[in-house]
Amino acid sequence: MNMRSATPPILGLLLLFAALPLEAPGQQPVGAGAPSTSAQPTAQTPPAAPPVAPKPTLADLAWLAGRWQGAWGPRVAQQVWTAPKAGVMLGTFQLTEGDKTLVLEMFTLVESPDGIQFNLRHFTPALVAWEKPGPTVLNLASVDPKHAVFENPLDGQPKHAIFTQLDPDTYVSRSEIVPEKGDMQVTEITYHRQYDGAPPKRSKEKKGKPAQ
Repeated sequence: MNMRSATPPILGLLLLFAALPLEAPGQQPVGAGAPSTSAQPTAQTPPAAPPVAPKPTLADLAWLAGRWQGAWGPRVAQQVWTAPKAGVMLGTFQLTEGDKTLVLEMFTLVESPDGIQFNLRHFTPALVAWEKPGPTVLNLASVDPKHAVFENPLDGQPKHAIFTQLDPDTYVSRSEIVPEKGDMQVTEITYHRQYDGAPPKRSKEKKGKPAQ
């Protein structure tokens, strides 16, 4: 074999390899279908915190504002609530039978940083207080668009006061008294909103066909 005739092809291959760019050790081409080794592992995203329920305010109980009347057996119960203002809703109550006033009551809903308190106190027609130590205080335990539950943390006089809105013009007031001895005493009065004139017309929802 003539060595001189083999030299040009070998020399050409050496020159071709010398012209190619050098790659770093371990480097692989990146392209479609080829994984990249330069990507760094990403830190796991921490789970999102559960949404915090909004703090109750007097706006949740503003539907009470207005004049109300209900029957408790032969007795007539009347309530008046003011709209929320400066952190307070003021209420009054009068219970009558025939032409006699049996009891008066004054109550407030007070909004504070610690929550909403329901304060109540009973009086004679001459405004002599029944509760000598002071008003009874109940704390708002839960509230939603239709219910408000207040609880007395000290005693059972009353232990619970529950307001249940049946519709914009009707609600039920329930009082649960838990004496030291004996059974629980429950008073429920259904109140109806009172208007000076004809009640406003409320639009009724049209019943449509159920969605397919």
